Amino acid sequence: MAHLKIKKLLLGVIMTNCYLVYHDQSRQTLIIDPGDRADQIMNTVKEMSLTPCAILLTHGHFDHLLAAEEIKNAYGIPVYAHEEEAEVAADPGLNASGGFGIGSRSLQVDVKVKDGQVLSLAGFEIRVLHTPGHTKGGVCYYFADEKTLFSGDTLFAQSVGRTDLPTGSYSQLIRSIKEKLFVLPEDVQVFPGHDGETSIGYEKKHNPYIV
Repeated sequence: MAHLKIKKLLLGVIMTNCYLVYHDQSRQTLIIDPGDRADQIMNTVKEMSLTPCAILLTHGHFDHLLAAEEIKNAYGIPVYAHEEEAEVAADPGLNASGGFGIGSRSLQVDVKVKDGQVLSLAGFEIRVLHTPGHTKGGVCYYFADEKTLFSGDTLFAQSVGRTDLPTGSYSQLIRSIKEKLFVLPEDVQVFPGHDGETSIGYEKKHNPYIV
């Protein structure tokens, strides 16, 4: 993975994976899916001597963004999400924040990205893969040079994301995985929004949901 380093934090009521994805020389970091506990995230950033430059959301469900606004304001950095997901992040009825006793939450997205767009951030080239199904604007972030994929709640280790929440579609999800993810090299390492890491090759052979 060359200069790419990853620090994973488990945050919030659903134990969401928040990733600090950083360059080991410049110490610039991307914060992917800051699901909760802005204080813990910022303390880790400080302890590791990192410099945040952007927040990347794989999708707009509350458990992936609760700490985003506080972190955005603390560092003066933008929030990135797919153009179709901005509505989900901003609408408590779509981001599912009303059902877990945390109150309605809303987040405004600063930079709306498109499928296939390549982002140059923190010294990395990151391709946006639009993978609707879990939500309508869900994306995966693919670091091709580092053979690393952050899959959000699209693809898990031997599982897939749920599709029973607003804007979800099971048929879309399976199509997204087959057409956008399973065409990647088999040695691409996958870092999901929940639970442990896996690889594209392993999931092609062992994921029971993809036939």
